[in-house]
Amino acid sequence: MSLFYILWYLFQFWLAFYLILPSLFLLIYIIKYISKTHFSIVKKKSVYKKNFDFAIIITVHKETILVDALVDSLLKQNYQRYLIYIVADACKSDLGQLHGPSVIVLHPEKDLNAKILSIDYAIGHFQRPHDVLIIFDSDNLAHPNFLASLNQYFQKGFKAVQTNLLPKNINNIFEKADAIGNIFSNFMEREIRMELGFSSAIWGSGIAIDTSLYKEIAFDNLLGGFDKRVQADIVKKTTQIAFAKEAIVYDEKINNGSSLQKQRTRWLHAYFKYFKLSVSTFFLGIKRFNLNLAFFGFINLRPPYFILFFLCGLVATLNLWINYKWFLAWCFIVGLFIVSLSTIILLRANNRKTIWSIFFMPLFAIYQISALIKIRKANKAFLKTEHSKLIYIEDILRNESV
Repeated sequence: MSLFYILWYLFQFWLAFYLILPSLFLLIYIIKYISKTHFSIVKKKSVYKKNFDFAIIITVHKETILVDALVDSLLKQNYQRYLIYIVADACKSDLGQLHGPSVIVLHPEKDLNAKILSIDYAIGHFQRPHDVLIIFDSDNLAHPNFLASLNQYFQKGFKAVQTNLLPKNINNIFEKADAIGNIFSNFMEREIRMELGFSSAIWGSGIAIDTSLYKEIAFDNLLGGFDKRVQADIVKKTTQIAFAKEAIVYDEKINNGSSLQKQRTRWLHAYFKYFKLSVSTFFLGIKRFNLNLAFFGFINLRPPYFILFFLCGLVATLNLWINYKWFLAWCFIVGLFIVSLSTIILLRANNRKTIWSIFFMPLFAIYQISALIKIRKANKAFLKTEHSKLIYIEDILRNESV
């Protein structure tokens, strides 16, 4: 067999793996559900008895309308050892109404225009040494049991924990479709990985990290990809990035095409920007014989799904002339992925209003293509997603109880 065909089939195996993985994870989930067992170390015993001291960092850039609701949700926690640090970057409002014993409002002397710099600014103004820092965006809300649940994971010895981001608004088509993606992502990249003992992927917000560990992260670029940079360093320094399903954060979903395009432009830029880092993580895992590290790096090499589907379609079409059996195999694999995706959404969606939004996912693909065209902007500007849904934690809890 020629080198061309070897590389051709390896490329196909690489793409096919990502489309088959949801079916494998779904099978594991079904087996777990039927046998009523857990495969992971979620139930491992606590190694610390203390209550951890949390530093809650809220990064605010220009928009301040939603901060009050987030702080309100944090002040209603069923847990007491924490301080809230609000970094008001380039904000006209002084947020004076939020001052209190547990709330410190920080105004940088000059505009930072970068989430990483805002976090560093907060750390530099800590009122006391904190065991753990938690990063929030201003559009988040925290469930009353958020900190108490998170504390249990750090008592078990975890050094980095991604909390469970759930949608706080699912009204229009964009919000519902965004929530669908959130459900699938949480299942694939966090919940099942946690069950299998692998490291979970992190979001840009709702991530809790041992303070000393965070200070070891080396940021080489301030624009975009905060979560990619953080998880790439942490996964090399810990045995597992945990996923705390019980520690719930409510996150505002995208509600219009413009915001969707900006968000996806940032995400696409981060993927390509840190592609080499994912490659190095994968090979480092192989070098260390560390399956968790190798798997983490390999999964991060997956192209965004709309690019993945384009590549799979192209490969399948070429196989009409190269190998017809492989063309049929690709038809089966794509069909299997669609069935698995639909099944995961049906099983994991708490709100049935979001299920039918799966048919609008192609609309998301169109906006992502537009985002890909404008990807260079993410390397030159701070592309911020606008938020406007002023919702308080009582509103969400009341709707969930209905």
